[in-house]
Amino acid sequence: MKLRTLTLAAALGLSGCSMAPKYQQPEAPFAASWQAQAQQNAETPDWQHFFADENLQLLIETALEHNKDLRVAALNVEAFRAQYRIDRSALFPAVDAAGGGNRQRIPKNMSPTEESTINSQYSASLGITAWEIDFFGRLNSLRQQALETYFASEQAQRSAELSLIANVATAWLSHQADQASLALVQSTLETYESSLKLVQSRYDAGVASALELQQARTAADNARVSLAQFQRQVAQSRNALQMVLGAPIPELKQNVELSSVQLAELPVALPAELLQRRPDILQAEHQLKAANANIGAARAAFFPSISLTTTAGSMSNELSDLFSSGSGTWLFQPQLRLPIFNSGRLKASLDYSKVQKDIRIAQYEKSIQTAFQEVADGLIARSTYNEQLAAQDKLLESSQAYLDLAERRYREGVDNQLTLLDAQRLLFSTQQQRINTQLALLTSEINLYKSLGGSYQATSETAE
Repeated sequence: MKLRTLTLAAALGLSGCSMAPKYQQPEAPFAASWQAQAQQNAETPDWQHFFADENLQLLIETALEHNKDLRVAALNVEAFRAQYRIDRSALFPAVDAAGGGNRQRIPKNMSPTEESTINSQYSASLGITAWEIDFFGRLNSLRQQALETYFASEQAQRSAELSLIANVATAWLSHQADQASLALVQSTLETYESSLKLVQSRYDAGVASALELQQARTAADNARVSLAQFQRQVAQSRNALQMVLGAPIPELKQNVELSSVQLAELPVALPAELLQRRPDILQAEHQLKAANANIGAARAAFFPSISLTTTAGSMSNELSDLFSSGSGTWLFQPQLRLPIFNSGRLKASLDYSKVQKDIRIAQYEKSIQTAFQEVADGLIARSTYNEQLAAQDKLLESSQAYLDLAERRYREGVDNQLTLLDAQRLLFSTQQQRINTQLALLTSEINLYKSLGGSYQATSETAE
C-alpha cells in the first residue's frame, strides 16, 4: 500500500503539466545578400586544415591548452551542468534513512506512579521529507531553464575557442607583418645610407650642393626613426602573441614570408545553415529558450504547491525489540500551500520573466544581424583585397622601374637628388602598403572563417 502510494505520487510529480509558452523560433530579421555565392551543405574545414602552416598550428595548439579565458569558459560549462543536475534532482523524491534513541529519567515527584522511572524510546525509519509534487510544472520549467542555460554555456565555450583560434592566427600574422616591415626598413635605411655616401662624395668633389647633402641626410634620419618604431612594434606584437597563448611562445621553425602563407579555400554556407552553426547565434537561442521556460515557472507559482512527507519504520522502548513484530510505524503527511496575498510579487515576477524573454529575442535577432553583416563584409573583402593586391603588385613593379631610372639619371647628372629621393620614398611606401594589404587579406579570410562558425558537426545535446 505504502509503496503504491509513493509510486503514484512520483508519477504525478514527473508528469506535471507545463505552463511555459510554446517556443517559436523568431524569424531572421532580414535576408542575407550572398545567396548567389552560397553552397548548400557547405562544410567549413577544421582549423588544422584551414591553417596549413606548421608554426601556426603549433601556436594554436599551445593556446588551446594554456589560454586562461578558454579555461574559464570550460569551467563555466561544468558549473552550469552541475546546476542543471541540482535543479533536475528536485523532480525526484529524496529518500533518507534515520535512526535514533532517547532515554530520560523522570523523578518520582513528576511520575504518575510516584516512583522515579527511566523512559526509553528507539526508532528507525526510511522516508521522504517535503517532496514537492510538480503538478503545475514549476520544477520542470526550472529544470528546462537550467538545461538551456547549460547548452548556452557550451556554445559560449565554442565561441571562445573559435575566437581564440582566430586571435592567435591574427596575432601571429601581425607579428610576421611587423617583422617584414622591420626588414624592409632596415633595407631601406641601407639604401639611404648608401645614397648619403654617394652624395657626400659628390659634395666633397664640389658636384653636389649642400641642399642635396641635407636631403640625403634627412632621408636617412627618417629611416632610422622608422627603424626604431618597427623594432618596438615587433617586440610588442610578440608580447601580444604570448599573451593570447597564455604560455611562452614555443620554439618555431624558420619563419616563412607573409606572402607565402596559404589558407584553405572557404565554401560559403547558406544563411539558414549559418543559423545552425554560429556558436553565438546558438548561444542566444538557448538563452531565449531558457527565458521561455522561466515564464512557465513564474506562471506555476500562482497555483497551489503540494509537498509530501512520508516515512515508514519501527519504534520500540527497547533497542533489542526495535525490529520485532508489531513495532512498525508509518507517517503520511501531505501539505498544501496556496498563495493568497503577496503585494503583487508573483505578478511582478511573471512580468519580469516576460520582459527577459523580449530582451533575449532582441539579442537573438541582433546576433543574426551581426552574423549576416560579418559574412557579407568578409565576402566583399575577399574580392576587393585580391584586386587591391594585384594592383599593388603592378604598382610595385612601376615603382621599382621608376627608382632604377631615377638612380641612373642621377648618376649621369641628368636629374637632381630630389627625384631620386621621391622614387625611393615611393618604392618604400608601396612595399609597406603591400605588406599591409597582404596582412589585411589574410586577416579578412580568418574573420570570414570565424564568421561562418568554423568547423561544426551537430551533436545531440544532453546533460543527463
